[in-house]
Amino acid sequence: MALYEHVFLARQDLSQQQVDALVEQYKGVISANGGSVGRVENWGLKSLTYRVNKNRKAYYTLMDLNCPPAALNEMERQMGLSEDVLRFLTIKVEAHEEGPSAMMQKREERSERGSFGDRDRGDRGPRSFGDRDRGDRPPRSFGDAGGDRGPRRPREGFEGGAE
Repeated sequence: MALYEHVFLARQDLSQQQVDALVEQYKGVISANGGSVGRVENWGLKSLTYRVNKNRKAYYTLMDLNCPPAALNEMERQMGLSEDVLRFLTIKVEAHEEGPSAMMQKREERSERGSFGDRDRGDRGPRSFGDRDRGDRPPRSFGDAGGDRGPRRPREGFEGGAE
């Protein structure tokens, strides 16, 4: 049997319980066709880069599969027919990763930093852009927009210009 990593996106208007029910349904399809499901990670509701079927967000779920290709094809066929599944992607792998996936590691790092993603800004403080060194330039004066260029003359060859 082959090893696969499978990620699917479920609609944003589903509840987490409905997403879990989808996972159980697809686990049943895999096991009925002679395969097994290892790790299942719910990455939660995330924003999509672009709208998919009028959805701006989706529930992401990762499944590690150990199954024959026929079981995978049946599960993907059922996902394609389901209105609750927006997209899915399956990748064949040599071995499954141990521990949490990269997405779950990112979530753990974010939770350690703080709920709002506070970063260490050093001695600058929170977003201080006004204290940049502007060099030796004189301050701008907005009342003198024309500068010392002189009066404006019409260009030749254009409508309204000198011929």
